[in-house]
Amino acid sequence: MTDPRVDLRADLGVDLGVKDFDFDLPEELIAQQPLAERGASRMLVMDRATGAFRDAHFSEFPSLLRAGDLLVLNDSRVIPARLFARRTLRREREKPTGRIEVLLTEPAGKNKWRALVRPGRKVAIGEWLVFPAPGGEIALEAEVLERGEYGARLLRFAPVDDFFAVLERIGHVPLPPYIHRPDAEGDRERYQTVFARERGSVAAPTAGLHFTPETLEALAARGVELARITLHVGLGTFAPLRVERVKDVRLHREHYTVSALAADALNRAVREGRRIVAVGTTVVRTLEAAAREAGGGEVTPHSGVTEIFVSPGFEFRLVGGLLTNFHLPESSLLMLVSAFAGRERVLEAYRHAVEARYRFFSYGDCMFIG
Repeated sequence: MTDPRVDLRADLGVDLGVKDFDFDLPEELIAQQPLAERGASRMLVMDRATGAFRDAHFSEFPSLLRAGDLLVLNDSRVIPARLFARRTLRREREKPTGRIEVLLTEPAGKNKWRALVRPGRKVAIGEWLVFPAPGGEIALEAEVLERGEYGARLLRFAPVDDFFAVLERIGHVPLPPYIHRPDAEGDRERYQTVFARERGSVAAPTAGLHFTPETLEALAARGVELARITLHVGLGTFAPLRVERVKDVRLHREHYTVSALAADALNRAVREGRRIVAVGTTVVRTLEAAAREAGGGEVTPHSGVTEIFVSPGFEFRLVGGLLTNFHLPESSLLMLVSAFAGRERVLEAYRHAVEARYRFFSYGDCMFIG
C-alpha cells in the first residue's frame, strides 16, 4: 500500500526521457571484487517520506526494521551460465574451430535454452556448438535453432543425464559485464546469497549478497517475519535500454514463483497493516506482479512470467520498504527505485553516494529506503 506521507507528485504526468536517469559515476567506484566479509558493506539510509538520508553500515540493518515487519527475500540460485564452445558445421562433428562465448539466459522448453553468443556474427542456424570439459572431452553439444538480434540464439542441447551437474563442472560464474576480470573460484560462493535455493538465475539478486546467517538470526530475534519468493534473474537486467523515452521501455521476461507460505505471509501482513520490505528490485517486481495478478484480492500461490516495468508514477500495492544496491545510470532498476522514492531525491542520494565514495553495482554497497 502506498504510504500517504510520500509525495511523488513531481514525477506524475511527466514525459521522462531515459537520460533523465543519468548521473556521473567514476569508473573506480564500480566494485570489481566483493568485500572480504559479507555484511561489511556501507549502507545509505533514506527516509521515504522526507527524502532525508544518512550514512550507515549494513550491520545496522536489523535495527531499522520493526517487530512485525515482513521481510521478503529472493531465494533464486545463480547457475554457472557462462560457457565456452567451439563451432562445428555438421552433425558428423567436423573438427571444431572458433571459440565462442555462450551466456545462457533462460530455459525455453525441453533441452532448449535462450542464449547470447559472442562473437555471434558467424554463428548460423543449423550449426552445432560443442562444449569441452577441462580434460578436453566434449561435455555438451547444442544445435542453433533460431537467430535473433544482439547475439541472441535459441539452442537445443543434446540430452545428458544431469544438465545442471554438467554446468557446475564446465560453467563459469556469469559476472556482470562491468566487472572487468575473469571469474574466480571465490565468486561461486560470493556471487550467491546465503539463502539461495532454487537454481535458475543467470545474475545474482544482489541486494541479498550482504546478508549473513547472523543477520537473519538478528532479524528473527527482533520479531521480523521472513518470507521467500523466487524470481530467476535474466541477463536482460544488464541490457541497455535502446529507446529514448521511458514510456517506450519494454522489459525482458522473468519467471517467478510465490509459494503458499509466501502468499499466506503477504496476505496476513496486508490484513494486519504491517510493513512489507523487499530485499532487492527482483522482489519488488515479483510482489507487484503478484498483486496485479490478484486483481485487488489476496495473493494466491502461483508461478508466472512477468514483464512488469516500474517507473515514476507507478502505484505500489504491497511494497513499503526497499533494500537495494546502487544501480547503473539510465537503467530500468534505477527507474524502479526512483518510482519508489522520487527521482530527484534518489538522484540526489546517488550524487552523495558518489561524493562519499560508496562502492557501486553488484559487489558494491547498498541503500535502504524505509
